Amino acid sequence: MKFNYKLVAYLGFAGTLFFGCGTGDIISTPIENIDTSPLKVTELTDAEKNNWGHLDLVKDTIPGMSVDKAYAEIINNKKGKTVIVAVIDSGIDIDHEDLDGVIWTNKGEIPNNGIDDDKNGYVDDIHGWNFLGDAYDEQLEFVRILASGDTSNPSFTAAKAQYDKDYQLWTGRKTQYDQIAQAVKNAHKTLTKHFGKSDYTIKEVNTVETEDETLAQAIQVAQGMNDNGLTLAEATVEIDGALESINERLNFNLNKDFNGRKTGDDINDLSDKGYGNGNVKPVKKSESHGTHVAGIIGAERNNGLGANGVANNVQIMSVRAVPNGDEYDKDVALAIRYAVDNGAKVINGSFGKSFSPHSQWVRDAIKYASDNDVVFVHAAGNSSENIDVEPNFPDDNVDFVEISNTYIRVGSLTSKYGSKLVSSFSNYGKNNVDVFAPGSAIYSTFPENDYKSISGTSMASPAVAGVAALVRSYYPKLTASQVKQVILESGLALTTKVVVGGDASDVKPFSELSKTGRIVNAYNALIMASKL
Repeated sequence: MKFNYKLVAYLGFAGTLFFGCGTGDIISTPIENIDTSPLKVTELTDAEKNNWGHLDLVKDTIPGMSVDKAYAEIINNKKGKTVIVAVIDSGIDIDHEDLDGVIWTNKGEIPNNGIDDDKNGYVDDIHGWNFLGDAYDEQLEFVRILASGDTSNPSFTAAKAQYDKDYQLWTGRKTQYDQIAQAVKNAHKTLTKHFGKSDYTIKEVNTVETEDETLAQAIQVAQGMNDNGLTLAEATVEIDGALESINERLNFNLNKDFNGRKTGDDINDLSDKGYGNGNVKPVKKSESHGTHVAGIIGAERNNGLGANGVANNVQIMSVRAVPNGDEYDKDVALAIRYAVDNGAKVINGSFGKSFSPHSQWVRDAIKYASDNDVVFVHAAGNSSENIDVEPNFPDDNVDFVEISNTYIRVGSLTSKYGSKLVSSFSNYGKNNVDVFAPGSAIYSTFPENDYKSISGTSMASPAVAGVAALVRSYYPKLTASQVKQVILESGLALTTKVVVGGDASDVKPFSELSKTGRIVNAYNALIMASKL
């Protein structure tokens, strides 16, 4: 499931300011532990921030995927083959100004006639399929296990332990954020009264000398927020957004009495198909995850708008199957099969969870994709965990024995080469993560012609799916397994020691965090593909 990691980082700051229990800044490892590649010593420009994942480590000293270099030096004006990329995610704003020209259309279906014209089992699936129907909010999987009341379920005890831990965490966060929100709003009110205006500046705040305890506290709050790049007015917006997320977590995700399913199917019967509808759009603007992911893969390039996708010859097939909570195994399994059966050659899955009652259904679907020459790219997850040890679904193996040779699992990088290279939230694993790619503060499309930067392995995965689409476009004779081989073997192998999980005391060689020890590189991938 998705979560806003900017808010988690912000929470750490806020906890330090008001309660003295924050984690503080990540400490860099000593310079002698960083290999010989140069470090970028200046802050990223706005242009670099919005495009850093496409930049080049050697040229720009930013650990991007060398996408711009690939277009300039290899692709140029070459014509490639169109590749269908399925995005299994939340809804996609298919009318977005930067996506509307790259949306897949099912030519075998006549729009809105209520007939399954192409006989694929899905009525009016014009741009993909919506397995969620009108639903969006959902429980987490371990909450569904508890809500079933089936104590004979082998996962019941673990689910109960996870629930108790998470419920305590999020009720604590709600209390903390409520207090922070009150402190910020009181500070803003106090300073507005003092200055006689609400648009005071931090420079004005810093000039105030006072023995009034209330005013002094307001100044401290304003200065603390300014250190994190926010005015008190902006902080209020951020905190309100955080509280909305926290309340959703408590009211829906962790609520054992909530049932978000609206499609009327039997979630334990894989043969019960055809539910949902052909409306693949988000149900509300805040359902933005799928739109952002789609833009990373294929936002229209060089059109003077917002963002450039990695791949330039793609059609995005929207498969809505990821709610605001944990996805159902049945939906994911059928979504993968839908994508394969309707022509996708690359599938992106930016979702995951730690409990999976029908994991074999999904594993079988991943193998189905592999057997049908489809690359499946999957996000490693955002729990800062070693997923060789901690479960993370879906996966492509049982006890490290793989059932697919086209599945790629991706961890997340920041734009800072050196000890902070790996995103603090990113999962890792010498056996269960294949490669790393840009995933922190990635700028891409948002619903209603908007654009924003967000973070997660959810952003790293579509970056790699875009590279897979590039390779398949310009070297269409390569099989899906060869495309995986190209992506894994052509990445930049790094010897850098990095902080893992945002814990400054946990420093590991980057080479130990994934199967390849590499970061994905589009330029090298196209060169290797040409040789194959």
